[in-house]
Amino acid sequence: MKMFDARRRAAPLLCAVAVLALSACGEKPQGPPPPATVSVVQVAPAPVAIADELPGRVVAYRVAEIRPQVGGIIQRRLFEQGSEVREGQPLFQINSAPFRADAGSAAAAVRRAEATLSRAKVQEQRLVSLVKSDAISGQSFDDAVAARQQAAADLAQTRAELERRRVDVGFATIRSPISGRIDQAVLTEGGLANVSDTNPLATVQQIDRVYVDVRQPATRLDAVRDAARAGAGAQGAPVDIVSSTGRVYPVKGRLLFSGVSVDPGTGEVIARVEVPNSDRTLLPGMFVRARLPRLAMPDAIMVPLQAVAHGASGETTVKIVDGQNKVQSRKVVLGDEKDGQVIIREGLKPGEKLIVEGQDRVQPNAVVKPMPWREAKAPAVAR
Repeated sequence: MKMFDARRRAAPLLCAVAVLALSACGEKPQGPPPPATVSVVQVAPAPVAIADELPGRVVAYRVAEIRPQVGGIIQRRLFEQGSEVREGQPLFQINSAPFRADAGSAAAAVRRAEATLSRAKVQEQRLVSLVKSDAISGQSFDDAVAARQQAAADLAQTRAELERRRVDVGFATIRSPISGRIDQAVLTEGGLANVSDTNPLATVQQIDRVYVDVRQPATRLDAVRDAARAGAGAQGAPVDIVSSTGRVYPVKGRLLFSGVSVDPGTGEVIARVEVPNSDRTLLPGMFVRARLPRLAMPDAIMVPLQAVAHGASGETTVKIVDGQNKVQSRKVVLGDEKDGQVIIREGLKPGEKLIVEGQDRVQPNAVVKPMPWREAKAPAVAR
């Protein structure tokens, strides 16, 4: 019984020793966790231009169909097919012998009319004194005056006919009305050129400058006009021309608003772009792509797409770091996208620090450690 009492009195002492031992072996209380590290960029406005890449077709700057104005046998073809020709250069020679003969006959008629007029004038002068002395009747003098006037009219008519015949002689040599590249000839030497033929003898196309006709929705016409005014004013917005393989041609087109029309069948806008083509790289009929300007802003705020969060109800938010390194959530209104970035139309101010990476690990009002964000570069592709 005494032994039981001794053990009972020793139990509290053992418990106290055990508590002290556990306290000595346990971990020390932890302090507040360190702030999370986030990657940020400082918001800064910058000019931005956004373009739509749309298909288009190359059209010659000017096209002239070579057609005969007089009929006859073609004696010579005076050009190389597919070559460059100058304005006024002879292209075809039609047999001009019949036209020269007609011109000679018309010239003879002119000389005959000149002689008739000369005789009528002399006759009128002779009768002037006679009619004054009443040696002849007034009717005879009036007939002489009428004969002189008719002779003068006949002379004018024959001269006009001579001029027309000379024009036909000139038309026997068919010349190019413009400078450009001429395609293949439909007729060769010995062929009959007929004025009523529906097919031209050849076609000349001026291609040192070309047009690119681009189709786009009519709803974007106002945006294209605004972008053009902001980018290049009245001179027209610069347009890049891209080949079917994705290569950008080393020329800049110019959007012509005077050439904008609406296709009544599709309701699309046909925008015309003028492109210099001194090396003849662009040929009529080619299909290319044109980058038409759609938006030009001198001080746009653009942020990486990954910095924007989309909520279940459709709202878009970003997170910024304030002056005390605390996280703040901000609703924003998005604009157009370009090269992995998006325009913020409302919600951000220049100079604010935007969280790009790590925003999913922090909550509003949390203290963070901001670090500059470095965009990851795409790995080089081995060739």
